[in-house]
Amino acid sequence: MRTRSIVGVITALTLVGVVGVIVLINNLAGTIKLPQLGPECTVSAEGEVTLDSAQMANAATIAAVGVRRGMPEQAVVVALATAFQESELENLDGGDRDSVGLFQQRPSQGWGTVEQIMDPRYSAGKFYTALKKVKGWEKMRVTDAAQRVQRSAYPNAYEKWADESRVLAAALTGRATGAVECVVPDTPAIRGAEAATALLSSLQLDWGRKLGGQARSAETAGLTVAVADPSVGWRFAHWLVSHASGTGLERVRFGDLEWRAPEGKWQPVTDGSAGDQAQVVAEVFH
Repeated sequence: MRTRSIVGVITALTLVGVVGVIVLINNLAGTIKLPQLGPECTVSAEGEVTLDSAQMANAATIAAVGVRRGMPEQAVVVALATAFQESELENLDGGDRDSVGLFQQRPSQGWGTVEQIMDPRYSAGKFYTALKKVKGWEKMRVTDAAQRVQRSAYPNAYEKWADESRVLAAALTGRATGAVECVVPDTPAIRGAEAATALLSSLQLDWGRKLGGQARSAETAGLTVAVADPSVGWRFAHWLVSHASGTGLERVRFGDLEWRAPEGKWQPVTDGSAGDQAQVVAEVFH
């Protein structure tokens, strides 16, 4: 009987504590901003994938490197599935033996120096170069093509990421419309001219010569990217949103849709300036 009484008291106190926390949160809801829980980015294109901002930026860079090298969408799928399995799309500074980076490439196996491999653009480029040398990779299962490059101890592990990678590839190669949505805080680390410069620099690093003279800085406001067709437009629009967290980006507009931080949703343009399919407009926080 004594044990039951103690258990009853503990249970009652626990319930009181839980109720107290709920009441406190309700009372303070109007005066404090609770941290957002869950993923920051959602990609919807023939399925749905959720990622945090770092994963999303890395996925967009992997896709951009593939596109500017002239690789087909399936190559982007294989690369993304590989990075999912090897690092969960995180640029890791360590791993099995001397493995580092998104693809867990090893300096001792000739992939490059640690510093080189830790550059997502470099490591993605090395992966595509190796994949291109695999005869018939286009007709292989995702996991078989990835394994021919990686030579993993778990050759079938890549296949479980194939569906997620197809969703990401459809969005990041521009085949889907308004597919990448990321929630970004309205307190960016950089603003104005610094943000505009950083945004243009990052865009040029990922897209290289493929970008050419298409992008130009708009002083402190951001930048514009001239595009030839809607697919190319969404390719850049999705890349911009994917990298919004670290670039001070506030708004992206293409055609009759626009994305805004911190809401993070693509919405119809309402200020009468919709319909421009010739350029993607990006604005940073002032």
